[in-house]
Amino acid sequence: MTREHGRHLGLVHGGRSRRLAPVLQPGNAVELTWRARLEDQLGTFQVEAAATRAARLMSSGLALSGLATLAAHLRGLPERDPHPELFDAADSLLDRMDDPAAAPGLLARFEILLLAELGFGLDLASCALSGATEDLAWVSPATGRAASRSAGEPWRDRLLPLPAFLLGPASEAPLAGPDLAAAFRLSGHFLDLHVWAPSGMQAPDERSRFVARAVAESGGDLIK
Repeated sequence: MTREHGRHLGLVHGGRSRRLAPVLQPGNAVELTWRARLEDQLGTFQVEAAATRAARLMSSGLALSGLATLAAHLRGLPERDPHPELFDAADSLLDRMDDPAAAPGLLARFEILLLAELGFGLDLASCALSGATEDLAWVSPATGRAASRSAGEPWRDRLLPLPAFLLGPASEAPLAGPDLAAAFRLSGHFLDLHVWAPSGMQAPDERSRFVARAVAESGGDLIK
């Protein structure tokens, strides 16, 4: 995954050598130089290490599941389609993936951003029923539009809970288990609706493991 060129394939000669094998590990950041005779060829990469995170991430089961989940999300992007905001979010998340307080909330936000980057963004700015911008508490599973607590109350059994932390600025403060469960249920519903099911896929197993562990460690239960 590159910032300016999106998900970009290329061949690394000697990728399993003693020099490069430690560099080409999941979670690391590298500087790449791509060369090819023609634009549509696979081409080759020259690789230099930029930030080595792999050893640190491997020491945490939560981080490994989160890293695998992130990789699965990025692998589904179209090749050579730039998503700089998504790249920056992924890079920031990888710096904190082994932090059990910060990583779950950041990954949930990443999934909401991923939906937006793929053209399926949720409308969480105002209530679809009243136009209110305060106390938004629900999301329609059909339209992805928010509803305020009072306006959505009569249909609460048909709506998805909207945890408040998704509406404010990103924070690394620990989140309650129920809020995390609601956030991943929300993003998972729309990822399945727009991304996984149309492609004949299911949610990555790694994501299920990450969510279960993150919610349990935060004192909550999964919402079915």
